[in-house]
Amino acid sequence: APDIPPEGITVRSDTTEAIGALARKERHTFGAQFAEVAVDTATGEVRVRRMLGIFAAGRIVNPLSARNQLVGGMTWGISMALHEEAVRDRNTGRHYAPDLAGYHVATHADVPDIEADWVDDPDPDDPVGIKGIGEVGIVGAAAAVANAVWHATGVR
Repeated sequence: APDIPPEGITVRSDTTEAIGALARKERHTFGAQFAEVAVDTATGEVRVRRMLGIFAAGRIVNPLSARNQLVGGMTWGISMALHEEAVRDRNTGRHYAPDLAGYHVATHADVPDIEADWVDDPDPDDPVGIKGIGEVGIVGAAAAVANAVWHATGVR
């Protein structure tokens, strides 16, 4: 292993020029997500009461599909925060439960009020103005749930 100096190693990178050189249509979609949770103080069980995601995704061509994609991603993020766990056997390195029979995921009952919307994000330099929304719904969802739990309990 390489020797690491006692003061540590610091690496800095300024991507301002590289991002500025990209055409607007190559830039990314952004979003902010918020969750309200209830935490049972006796059991530690967390329930998501409601969740909101607001996104900047260029021109939305099909609002119904876009909303479904974003809500689906947010639901997936709730699963990531509250249900998903991969435990490996220390001897074999295999998963203890390598099938979906015991794999818990969020369902409609776990998400009583979830809403996704977007802001108009036109690109004057791009006549189409479309950006991708494939995974952006999941990106901040688990963090929003974790932060809501911290805000409710003071525990990370």
